[in-house]
Amino acid sequence: MHQSDIKTNKNLTILSIESSCDDTACALVRYDGTVLAEQIYSQKEHIQFGGVVPEIAARAHLSHLSALVQKTLAQAQIDWKEIDAIAATCGPGLIGGVIVGSSFAKGLALAQNLPFIGINHIEAHALTVRIPNISPLQVNFPYLLFLTSGGHCQCINVTNIGEYQRLGGTIDDAAGEAFDKVAKMLGLSWPGGPALEALAKEGDENMFTLPRPLYGRPGCDFSFSGLKTAVANLLTDYETTDVLPRQFAADVAASFQKAITTAIINRLENAIKLAPNSTLLATAGGVAANQYLRKHLLALAEKYNLPFIAPPMKYCTDNAVMIGWAAIEILHQASKHHKLMNDISMLPRPRWPLSEMSQRFDV
Repeated sequence: MHQSDIKTNKNLTILSIESSCDDTACALVRYDGTVLAEQIYSQKEHIQFGGVVPEIAARAHLSHLSALVQKTLAQAQIDWKEIDAIAATCGPGLIGGVIVGSSFAKGLALAQNLPFIGINHIEAHALTVRIPNISPLQVNFPYLLFLTSGGHCQCINVTNIGEYQRLGGTIDDAAGEAFDKVAKMLGLSWPGGPALEALAKEGDENMFTLPRPLYGRPGCDFSFSGLKTAVANLLTDYETTDVLPRQFAADVAASFQKAITTAIINRLENAIKLAPNSTLLATAGGVAANQYLRKHLLALAEKYNLPFIAPPMKYCTDNAVMIGWAAIEILHQASKHHKLMNDISMLPRPRWPLSEMSQRFDV
């Protein structure tokens, strides 16, 4: 199907699917950013394991996707003839879940004779802040994005659709992974990030001095494994204890949250200097829902006279709305290049660098 067959200048409506980790999601998104309907199933199957089990995640996606699509269509009260294309995450992510979601979406596209658009999960996060009405700010290019989640931690200079310059990233654990693992050390329930943030409110963030990895060094890479080990060392006196004293655990949580935030802000300060033309500082990803971190990101942006934008918390975590919006952005950009936009042959990928996104528009 040629790009001109897709009604980019009319009421373009995308059915989108996200299945890269442990959230099974479906949405209907219009060309103007209006969310006609959305459904999400946050998998509870992993709670007993204290983390995401890839095989269980893939099976859960397979079990719930069909019902979620039907509920989404019913919620929007539209039928297939009103849908212009189907989009789904094709990577990066847990490959089992990516295969399930993208294959299901391709099957729908073939059955309904609709084009399929394969979406890079990271690109979708990067473009979330451009969804109209998501904030009072109009987000123009270029802007600096801090992407932070359980699997990713990157500084990205977003210069256009398909044009992303990775300024720095994690060299070991992502921030969300560090939050979850420290939370598990403290005996908190999964997912650990929100639980740790809540506990930290009861603690003294200055009680323990923890390392700020890479603080003061050039560049904007991140490293959190040493910080995680430092927290483990604080707990050695309680190795035979089933339950930590609550105040002690709260002080550790608060001290950890301060240390990781301080390190992040220092690395982002370097990123701002590496992207001097940025119109604003944006954040996205699950950890961007952390209010303590958001407060310090806002202060950093104000220090450099930059507007700051973060999506609503429900769009920080994995969701299908960002997948649909990314498809809309890509379709409009592709129309300028007169490109074919049926990605039905696209293979799911566990890794998919943003540097490859511009290839969509190569003439």
